[in-house]
Amino acid sequence: MPAAVPQGIEDDIRLLRSAAVHAGIIALGFFRTDLRTWTKNASSPVSEADIAVDNFLANALRGARPEYGWLSEEMADTPERLSRQRIFVVDPIDGTRGFIRGEDSWTISLAVVEAGRPIAGVVYAPARDEMYVAGLGTGASCNGVAIRAMSSTGPSPLIPAPAAVHNELSAHGVTHTKGPAYPSLAYRLVQVAAGELDAAVARRGAQDWDIAGADIILAEAGARLEDACIGTPRYNRPDTRHAALAATADADLLLPLCKALRVVYGCPETNSDSHEPAGSIT
Repeated sequence: MPAAVPQGIEDDIRLLRSAAVHAGIIALGFFRTDLRTWTKNASSPVSEADIAVDNFLANALRGARPEYGWLSEEMADTPERLSRQRIFVVDPIDGTRGFIRGEDSWTISLAVVEAGRPIAGVVYAPARDEMYVAGLGTGASCNGVAIRAMSSTGPSPLIPAPAAVHNELSAHGVTHTKGPAYPSLAYRLVQVAAGELDAAVARRGAQDWDIAGADIILAEAGARLEDACIGTPRYNRPDTRHAALAATADADLLLPLCKALRVVYGCPETNSDSHEPAGSIT
């Protein structure tokens, strides 16, 4: 039975689409220019484009929905979001390393999350002019055309993954082909939703903003995004990090992928009362 469309979600989808288009224009103004960059948390790159886009999105989205909470990669997190019924989850530029290098598969990833799950999402690749959109019960599309994930029909499914994961799959007899290494995790995931990849994975440490927008697009396209340790990812928790993740529409691939990810990356320790990860999982 199709999921019921949440109240107001079509308006939220229109808001996300409009904000993503304007944010894309801002980001393209910095793309392939001599932009200022620095690092945060010792290793993660940030550019002036990330901050400009994030500021725009905060004003546009929060201004339109002041009752919604807010979680963004480039703004300090606060516990206030935990009390909100709905929140925006935002990655102003996903794939910043690729953006800085001048590669074109970076994205703007936006989601609305309710009760721990995304109910609307947009993943926009401005330099490729690709807009992926979905809402709970509304289906998934790219540039207005419906998309559907595909179960692998060939002898060697296309899977981008780190070498250790490829090796683990091969060791257990899973024949596959190495897929393209897109720097944006959100973009890799929506390629599964669009049927361009058979599966995609993420190592431990992905954050809500990296995956929430793509998660609902995958679900509405008939694919699954699974936390290799707990199953269905949950969002808007105190700790926004996730264990290793696998996305595919092929049930025969999902189990070996999750097993390989657990072998390579392990699982974070959890508090048995809260079920929250304890300590760093990066």
